[in-house]
Amino acid sequence: MEFNADPHIQAFIDYLKFEKRYSIHTIRSYQDDLHFFYEYLAATFGNLPLPEIKPTFIRSWLAKQKEEGLSSKSLNRRISSLRSYFKYHLRQESIAISPMTTIVTPKVSKRLPSFVEQKDTELLFTHIEFPDNWEGVLERMILQLLYASGMRLSELLGLKQTQVNLAKGQLKILGKGNKERLIPLSEQMQQEIKNYLLKRKERFGERDGQELLLLNEKGKKLYPKYVQLVVKKYLSLVTTIEKRSPHVLRHTFATHLMNNGAELNAVKELLGHSSLAATQIYTHNTIEKLKDIHKKAHPKA
Repeated sequence: MEFNADPHIQAFIDYLKFEKRYSIHTIRSYQDDLHFFYEYLAATFGNLPLPEIKPTFIRSWLAKQKEEGLSSKSLNRRISSLRSYFKYHLRQESIAISPMTTIVTPKVSKRLPSFVEQKDTELLFTHIEFPDNWEGVLERMILQLLYASGMRLSELLGLKQTQVNLAKGQLKILGKGNKERLIPLSEQMQQEIKNYLLKRKERFGERDGQELLLLNEKGKKLYPKYVQLVVKKYLSLVTTIEKRSPHVLRHTFATHLMNNGAELNAVKELLGHSSLAATQIYTHNTIEKLKDIHKKAHPKA
């Protein structure tokens, strides 16, 4: 790609990588959004210096994507990428004003997150049989950790043994931007982890040279696709919900906490959200449950 913007994009990407410490996946999303934008600029308006990029050019790009059928959610992500990009260069004094100041973010209708019913998660861990081999041990541990902690897939894949403190009964999770949060472990979950570590020692020996907690049958790091397939396979046995992904278990963790009386702020901290706004969607599921209870139990309902 031969755009004048290249050094500006690279400086911004380096900032996300080394200062913000964003994940590879997040950085790639920013990079893709910016490249799409600059490809359009070059084809439509030519290679423009950064200060000459106007709000009208950005609106034109957004309108074209909307016409091509891009969803409001994806459009918002691209707007967010551009906001961050120009905000960074405003701080660097590469531009005097951000062209994003007059760009309006389209409203997106919020869908309630999918989650597994509590009775179905109980069924998963008490009645479903896992294979009597390393694969079965690993699969059970993957599902247990995702549901017991609400961690993201990337957090699970990077989880190190040193982040598990069984003496204190807690997990230390490294989230987005390398933010740390502590997740308490129930006695049952502590025992599950102890059993897993014992089986791991039997399979790979006392010193397997791996810092990571979860290892495949060859003693190597897990691939995201493997975890996704494991979750889909087992959730298919206990629920009929359409989405059956690791993130659904994160939603399930949060929804079950809320349904059982947890405070919103506590759930926010456990999920590693930076603001309450992201956590508030789980209150809708709680309200829906209360409506259902009222309908079934109240004589006037």
